[in-house]
Amino acid sequence: MSLMIEPHFHHTKSVGQRDYTAGDDFYEALIDTHRDLSPEQSADFNARLILLLANHIGNVDILREALRLAKGST
Repeated sequence: MSLMIEPHFHHTKSVGQRDYTAGDDFYEALIDTHRDLSPEQSADFNARLILLLANHIGNVDILREALRLAKGST
């Protein structure tokens, strides 16, 4: 198993004249969650979110691949 890098969000809904995907919904929720946080609170939130999602993924090889890709290393 390797890291999925293609969009893999699970729902699509139509809002007005524009289609929003589940990825858009997540991005909006992420931005809303950061609103009114100090830079320190935002960094703490990001760290907690990363650890929660990493625990959900659970596969250390996949997580290492994600770290490498996020860093921009080949």
